[in-house]
Amino acid sequence: MDISVVIPLLNEAESLPELYEWIKRVMDENRFTYEIIFISDGSTDSSWEIIEALSKEAPEVKGLKFRRNYGKSPALHCGFQRALGDVVITMDADLQDSPDEIPELYRMIKEDGYDLVSGWKKKRYDNKLTKNLPSKLFNATARKFSGVQLHDFNCGLKSYSKDVVKNIEIYNDMHRYIPYLAKISGFNKIGEKVVRHQARKYGTSKFGISRFFNGYLDLITLWFTSRFGKKPMHIFGLWGSIVFFIGFVALVIVLVAKFISIIEGDPRPLVTNSPYFYISLTAMIIGTQLFLAGFIGELISRNAPNRNRYKIEREI
Repeated sequence: MDISVVIPLLNEAESLPELYEWIKRVMDENRFTYEIIFISDGSTDSSWEIIEALSKEAPEVKGLKFRRNYGKSPALHCGFQRALGDVVITMDADLQDSPDEIPELYRMIKEDGYDLVSGWKKKRYDNKLTKNLPSKLFNATARKFSGVQLHDFNCGLKSYSKDVVKNIEIYNDMHRYIPYLAKISGFNKIGEKVVRHQARKYGTSKFGISRFFNGYLDLITLWFTSRFGKKPMHIFGLWGSIVFFIGFVALVIVLVAKFISIIEGDPRPLVTNSPYFYISLTAMIIGTQLFLAGFIGELISRNAPNRNRYKIEREI
């Protein structure tokens, strides 16, 4: 099979028939063999009934229905597990992503050899204040942290080689960082294509401003776990040792000052009168806690069932 189109959706009943007909026309014109996997993420409208009706008329239409709303990442994860195509295309169901982009996205994977191609909605029809400006700031930060030079990490229109979707795990809200997840898994040929962005035709957006704040927290989590997930002692042990050393130096200063006072015949200054006493006490406690956190993390990592699970590309 040439292409699997994976489409997560939430209450998009009005757009589904039009989206299906559009995808079908593009596929037929290019003579692709394909499947369309709709994932209803807890929809409360008639989205599932429409998916069922489409699947009865067209065998290439498949569907998954979640009992409740889990989010876009779980929907993509389940869709990727079931995808059979050599190239997997993801897009949103709101008709803002154009299926006319599919042939070129497919060609860039098959002929140009990209592992992943991400869409870039260079010209957008969203509100500039509430979406465009925060999106630019978010993408600039993601480029800095991940090292993946994309303009639009969160674009729903992407294409992947089959190897990519079978070797990455998407969880929580990590769909924003699929290119970064692919890079962490060893897929370094990541490209970008300017795609057409269309104004929403039906319904309303399902995303609020909170996704930007959550996105930053997810980015920090992903960066930290990718660098120190299997070696927590390298970060906690290092900083714990540094902080403990600072506390130890402060303690030495306090003791030397006390001994000098005693030698000079003036034992009255109390140790607790010196600010270095409190610096030493606090720093040594924090340093010990950080070091122990790294040690416990190492014990957990050493006993994890997947500690020696590595992704092998080829074997002779």
